Amino acid sequence: MFFKVLSQDSNCKARVSEITTSHGTFQTPVFMPVGTQATVKAIEQRELDDIGAQIILSNTYHLYLRPGVEVLNKAGGLHKFMNWNKPILTDSGGFQVFSLSALRKISADGVEFKSHLDGSYHFFSPEKVIQIQRIIGSDIMMVLDECLENPAAFEKAEDSVKLTTNWAKKSRNEFLNSEALYGNSQYQFGIIQGSTFNELRKQSALDLAEMDFDGYAIGGLAVGEENNVMYDVVEYTVDFMPIDKPRYLMGVGTPQDLLNSIERGIDMFDCVMPTRNARNATIFTSRGKLRARNLENKFNFNKIDDEVESYTSLNFTPAYLRHLFMCDEMLAAQLATIHNLRFYLNLMERSRMAIKQNRFLEFKKEFLDKYNSNINLKN
Repeated sequence: MFFKVLSQDSNCKARVSEITTSHGTFQTPVFMPVGTQATVKAIEQRELDDIGAQIILSNTYHLYLRPGVEVLNKAGGLHKFMNWNKPILTDSGGFQVFSLSALRKISADGVEFKSHLDGSYHFFSPEKVIQIQRIIGSDIMMVLDECLENPAAFEKAEDSVKLTTNWAKKSRNEFLNSEALYGNSQYQFGIIQGSTFNELRKQSALDLAEMDFDGYAIGGLAVGEENNVMYDVVEYTVDFMPIDKPRYLMGVGTPQDLLNSIERGIDMFDCVMPTRNARNATIFTSRGKLRARNLENKFNFNKIDDEVESYTSLNFTPAYLRHLFMCDEMLAAQLATIHNLRFYLNLMERSRMAIKQNRFLEFKKEFLDKYNSNINLKN
């Protein structure tokens, strides 16, 4: 069985589930480190395994451009190419394509775009995106969808939902009439759109449910709207998503966002925040963010985090990290990334335990009360 609910908190929609793929089984709620170009920035695959990463995310658009489908095909797929033996989810590349607003042209058949690398022209149809992901060999693949800016007018959002639904049908047909490569199984998720309009979100969710995808994602959020708006849209939309399929909130987000979305029934997350912040000298701790470059850390020889154990927090101090960042040493980004990702994965582990104990809301309050105290670790 691909998906199975293991535990449900009786006080909210939070749940623990299990997802089984050809490259292993993982439990949700789960955070997927982002490995856009066949690598999670500033951390080795060995270290990802050590910190407890269960699944990572990569990106169809970027892999299509570099290294290209010919290389991936000859390598035997992305898992072998990057030597990662656990599950991989691939985004369709839709968000990346649509962020190139001046370099793309949308039609009912797909989207033409210019490469951000060399200006060459390419065309992504819903079918081609599935064909590329067959070659990539990801365990879970996403369909091509249209991503809108926020705020969007209702009429524009309505047209976008219709286009996304039409593309989803083409994507589903291509998936069902093609075969996985390399002897592995693949699964396909649909993406619910509709901006911040509840009636459009409902329509999108119901239309996609009829196509019987293996899972469903909520896209088009965390693009500038207020947090409370995002939470309201998630809470409303979840009620129209199949209860026996995974629910994935794309591109989210902060620790608060993750916990509030778990409460509303979301199972899967991805975001560049922990790795990007790490490279910019911001460290996530149980007492809030630690700005490593700050002068107050020059003589800070305390533990980085008194609750979350990582290789970094067990062996190095804020003073040492500050020194590395001030010297522009590569090790700074590596150590900060190890800790930040371990912080996020630990948050998911603790969330799963709290749900199993039927005390998720209590855990969320305890965590956020401490996290929002924002006490910088210093002497």
